[in-house]
Amino acid sequence: MNQPFDAQGFFAALNAHRESKGLTWKQVASKTGVAASTLTRMGQGKRPDVDGLASLASWSGIDVRKFYRLGEQGDAEPLAEITTILRADKNLEQEAVKALEVMLKTAYQQMRRKDDET
Repeated sequence: MNQPFDAQGFFAALNAHRESKGLTWKQVASKTGVAASTLTRMGQGKRPDVDGLASLASWSGIDVRKFYRLGEQGDAEPLAEITTILRADKNLEQEAVKALEVMLKTAYQQMRRKDDET
């Protein structure tokens, strides 16, 4: 069954946030009130319960709506989403944003599945 919520994607974003803050998973558990065992299970591809998801999203500022698979309708182009996020990052100089956009665009075009291959 195709799950409508991308739990692995959410966990990857959460992990990136954790790393950017220099925190351990134990510290994340302490700050969020989410059991360390829940975080471990999420790392193994399991989905969190609704309270855990809400707590982690609130702590990290991650918008969980970005991880719902809506199908063909309503999906924004991934590169457009990434570009929007990069350009909103106050920690990046404009030249850095441009360099990241070129790298991501090139990598994405090389790795994405072609419509005729799916």
